[in-house]
Amino acid sequence: MRQVFILFAVLVTGLNSYAQIRKTPAAVSTAFAKQYPAASKVQYEDNLFNVQVHFLSDSGKMVAKYDSDGKWKETEREFGYDSLPADIKTGFEKSKYSEEWKVKQTTILYQPNNHVRYRLRVEKNDVAKKYLFFDRSGRLVKESMTI
Repeated sequence: MRQVFILFAVLVTGLNSYAQIRKTPAAVSTAFAKQYPAASKVQYEDNLFNVQVHFLSDSGKMVAKYDSDGKWKETEREFGYDSLPADIKTGFEKSKYSEEWKVKQTTILYQPNNHVRYRLRVEKNDVAKKYLFFDRSGRLVKESMTI
């Protein structure tokens, strides 16, 4: 068992090292430049399976995600809870989480085919934490545990 753990640790460390060294695929930088030509303070983070591009736009801090072939997966933008559309706030307030859970972070997710999701990171205590995903109409469409 110890040997398996050591092998796993070596592989993970090796993959992480490779991900830090690999040059950002040209397809990603080309796709990003085309999609966000006015972006500033651009930083590429290649984690081998996809590339995250951190940047500033007129809308604020954003993170775009691409696969290694330059296909856009989604873009995240942090957003203040008070600035959320009324439908999203109402959706959260009507959910089972509104009583005991506190919103710690809100993010808008822009996805292909003009899909928009609102992700709220909520906490009940130091252990109970979740992501809640709402559609444009304020309907809770997905929830997942988080650390």
